[in-house]
Amino acid sequence: MTVTIGVEEEFHLVDPQTRRPAADAERVVAAARRLGLDLHPELQRSAVEVSTPVCATLPELREQLVAQRRAAAAAAAAAGLVVAGAGSLPAPLDLAGQPYPQRRYEWLVTEYAEVGREQLVCAMQTQVGVADRELAVAALPVVGTWLPVLLALSAASPFFDGSDTGYASYRSVLWSRWPSAGPPLAFSSAAEYDRLVADLVGSGTVSDPGMVYFDVRPSARYPTLEVRVCDAVPLLDDAVTLAGLSRALVVTATRQLTGTAPAAAPPRPELVRAATWRAARSGLADVLVDPRDARARPAREVVAAFLEHVRPVLDELGDTDTVTAGVDSIVARGTSADRQRAAPTLADAVDQLVAETGAGG
Repeated sequence: MTVTIGVEEEFHLVDPQTRRPAADAERVVAAARRLGLDLHPELQRSAVEVSTPVCATLPELREQLVAQRRAAAAAAAAAGLVVAGAGSLPAPLDLAGQPYPQRRYEWLVTEYAEVGREQLVCAMQTQVGVADRELAVAALPVVGTWLPVLLALSAASPFFDGSDTGYASYRSVLWSRWPSAGPPLAFSSAAEYDRLVADLVGSGTVSDPGMVYFDVRPSARYPTLEVRVCDAVPLLDDAVTLAGLSRALVVTATRQLTGTAPAAAPPRPELVRAATWRAARSGLADVLVDPRDARARPAREVVAAFLEHVRPVLDELGDTDTVTAGVDSIVARGTSADRQRAAPTLADAVDQLVAETGAGG
C-alpha cells in the first residue's frame, strides 16, 4: 500500500550570541535564493518554513527532512544565525509584532492585533494523500478524535516570552485564539465544507481559505488532508514519528468510513476541544483524555491505545517498527517541553533546541 506524505516544518531564527529570536527572515530568505535553496517566510520575521516534496515512504521522508533542515541551517548561517525547532522559543520576545514584509502578513498583524503579534510560534504540518475529496471531508471529525494525543507527543512550547507558562504546548493555546482554529466539525459533504469556507471569507473574519485553521483540514491546493495540530519539534526522529502517526491516523479514519475498519462515532467537538486543552496543559506528564470513553487516564495508557488504534495501518505501510520505536523514545525520555524545563537556564534551553535541531541533519 502506498499513501503519499509530505511535511512542512517551521523554524525559529535565533541570534547565537543573545539566544533571542532574530527578525531577519528577509536576509535568510535572500541567502537561500543565492544558495539555490527553497525556503519560505512565515507570518513573523523571526521564522521560516521548509517543506518536503511528496514522499511515498518514511525512509524517503526522513531523507527529505534531513535535506530541508540542512537548507534552513545553511541559509540561516549565511546570515549569521542558527535555527531551532520548537513550538515557542524559551527566551524573552519582542511582542510588538514584526510581520514579514508581505501585504497579507502585515494585514494579519494589523487586523488581529495582539493575536497576530503574539504568533511567535512554530508548527509542523503533515500532508497525507486522500484522492477522494468527499472522503477527506467526511474523515475530518474521525481524524480529530485522536489529534489531542498527537499534540501531547509533540509538545515543545512550555515557555513564552521568557516565562514558564505552565503548559507543555503553549503554542496551541496561542493558536486557538484565531477565529477559525480548533477541532474540525462534521460536514455532510465537500460542498457543505466549501460553503462554510466561503461564508467565513465572506464574513470578513478570515481573509482567505488558507486562514481556515482547523487542526486537520483538506488542503486548498492538493488532494490531501493536512494534519496541523503538532508543535514544531527539534529532534528529526520525533518529526518522522509524528508524520508516520499522522499518516496512519488519516488512513485508519478513511477505512472506518468505508467500512473496512472497526468504527465508533467520534466524540462531540466540545469533548475534543477539552481533550486538546488537556494535552496542551500537561503533554505526557500527567493524564490525557481517552477518546474511547472521554475519561482521564495516564498519558502512557492513552498513547498505547492510540498506537493500537493505528497499528493495522502501520503494519500495512511497513511503518510499525519505526513509529513504535519513535513513540517509545518520546515516552521514555519525555517531550521537548520536558527537556526544556530540565535545562539549567533559559539560555541552556535555547542551546539545547539548536543542538537537537541540527543533530539529525
